[in-house]
Amino acid sequence: MALLGSFSLLLALALSAYAFAAGAAGLFRRGASGERLCESARRAGMAAWLAVTVAAGALAAAAFGDDFSIAYILQHSNRALPLPYKFAALWSGQEGSLLFWAWLLSTYALILRLRHKVDVRLTAHASVIVAAVQVFFLALVNFAAPPFALTQGAVPADGNGLNPLLQYPEMVVHPPMLYLGYVGFSIPFAFALAALIMRYPGEKWIHITRRWTMVAWGFLTAGIFLGAHWAYAVLGWGGYWGWDPVENASLLPWLTGTAFLHSVMMQEKRGMLKVWNVWLIFTTFLLAIFGTFLTRSGVVSSVHAFAESSIGVWFVSFLALTLAACVFFFVKNREHLRSRHKLESLVSRESSFLFNNVLLLVACFTVLWGTLFPVLSEWVEGHKITVGPPFFNRVNIPVALLLLLLTAVGPLLAWRKTSAESLKRNFLWPAAGAAVVAAALIAGGLRPWREQPYFYAFMAISLSALVALTVLSEFYRGARVIARHTGRNLLASAVQLTRRNTRRYGGYIVHFGVVVIVIGISGSAFNLDKEQEMPKGAQMEIGPYRLICDSFTEDDNANQHSEWAVLRVLRGGRQIATMYPEQRLYKASGQPATIVANRSTLQDDLYLVYAGRNQDTGAPILRAHVNPLVMWIWIGVNLVLLGTLLALTPNAQAAKLASPAPAPMPAAETVGASD
Repeated sequence: MALLGSFSLLLALALSAYAFAAGAAGLFRRGASGERLCESARRAGMAAWLAVTVAAGALAAAAFGDDFSIAYILQHSNRALPLPYKFAALWSGQEGSLLFWAWLLSTYALILRLRHKVDVRLTAHASVIVAAVQVFFLALVNFAAPPFALTQGAVPADGNGLNPLLQYPEMVVHPPMLYLGYVGFSIPFAFALAALIMRYPGEKWIHITRRWTMVAWGFLTAGIFLGAHWAYAVLGWGGYWGWDPVENASLLPWLTGTAFLHSVMMQEKRGMLKVWNVWLIFTTFLLAIFGTFLTRSGVVSSVHAFAESSIGVWFVSFLALTLAACVFFFVKNREHLRSRHKLESLVSRESSFLFNNVLLLVACFTVLWGTLFPVLSEWVEGHKITVGPPFFNRVNIPVALLLLLLTAVGPLLAWRKTSAESLKRNFLWPAAGAAVVAAALIAGGLRPWREQPYFYAFMAISLSALVALTVLSEFYRGARVIARHTGRNLLASAVQLTRRNTRRYGGYIVHFGVVVIVIGISGSAFNLDKEQEMPKGAQMEIGPYRLICDSFTEDDNANQHSEWAVLRVLRGGRQIATMYPEQRLYKASGQPATIVANRSTLQDDLYLVYAGRNQDTGAPILRAHVNPLVMWIWIGVNLVLLGTLLALTPNAQAAKLASPAPAPMPAAETVGASD
């Protein structure tokens, strides 16, 4: 397998290098010879996908076959490892993850090249740029981090095993989702740079880029929240986001990608923000590469990061070359990006998108600054100064609240300029509903003036209600118009409305999902935690729950040694569950892992961690957390992904009207207009 895999990677590198060189030469030539060169480059790029696929398959086969003659398999697998985790070993280490990245990039590039007839010349330019990125990653896996390097000396009978933190079902899914997001931004970047290089006329390239960006953004969103759920379920610290450097690295391109997806509508509708959009997509790609650099260079310390290595030099060089190419072509062709229109009013949809972008970039800069501050402080002061969650929360929570407000107001604003009467008419009922929610929170006992976390939670829930009511009012107004003209009920009309403009109303569903996520996050202001020794028969009170330890026991198998506590959970004097927090010791690696017991409801999570035994008494030590509203986060993520899929779905044709000649609809009630 090692020989087959190594040869396939060398062949893939040669084919990608040819796709880049021949494609670039073909673009400079005119006539039939140039077209033939471009076509041969396209086919070479497609053949590169096959070669990388063979290499990835060879590494997977080596993992399933326990081929410890390959050093990577020796380090990241063992015979007793369950089969799903042997497959996950493909991306659990540096060399394998880079090969997986190269395969995903080749797959994206294959789809791009198969769809070349969408716009032959634009796609040819984009294909050359993607080939250059492929050359970089294939050079990495051939020379800097070869996944098929052989084990030195005698081949051991068994491997070292997979990192225990990765032996969890979500880790079979989380890294691929994250990589699909990271890698996916290569395609919008290629189209944006290609359009700039060739001074592409019109806005067609932005339509193509937007759809590719939505796909990558959706995968990255899924990857980020799967990672948050993994941290919540496996690391055992009671939370889902700790502003860890590698968590932050995934958030950075998500923020700029979100900004691009909003501001791109201004270019489509009004021909504005062309320079802004080009640099947003350039920055998103560069931040995706930067995030990969952070996890592999050893620059930052993180439970998510790979071991320190010299591979960071490769990434820094690639980032510098890519940035230089972007700056060069921007300076050369910046006149092509001149906007056709200017901002006419601060009370308009254009201004809401612009402010939205500014806030997202403020959040991005804050996260980037806080992530790199330990590195920068070490360069300047000679020692690392670490910033923690208080720094990130101090800036990003107010920014998030302002973004919520813009999310509520933006859909109510018209393009170019919004009249006061229109704003009052559209905003009155959502604002009144949000005020009622705020009053209900205070009546229910929430005192936002007592502590800052309570104030933030109060504002987050109130503004979330405002956004939710705005979204519902948009569906209601549109559905009411369709119902009046077709005779259907409101629900059927809302479905028809959504199908007629999937992009707009899919976006509203995404916003609604974000609201649900924010409500879930706001529950962290009311978290409770407690740690206590729990011998048999001991009890613990936390929040509304009483925990009683019935027993603690242990088990042993070929892969791991386990011990856990058996706890009865009572609420209001009635038993509602039995929970089994567990701690494991994996034999191959000698590393421990926590298996959290979590009872999750819409109201709260009862989250139990077996923290080991007291060395003197032998009794287990239990950490308990009550985390309100966490389930709302995972529900909201699913709504966001549903809305993204809907926004990618083509529009259905408008429903036939009940009457042959309906009266014209008022401008305020027109539905199905593209955003």
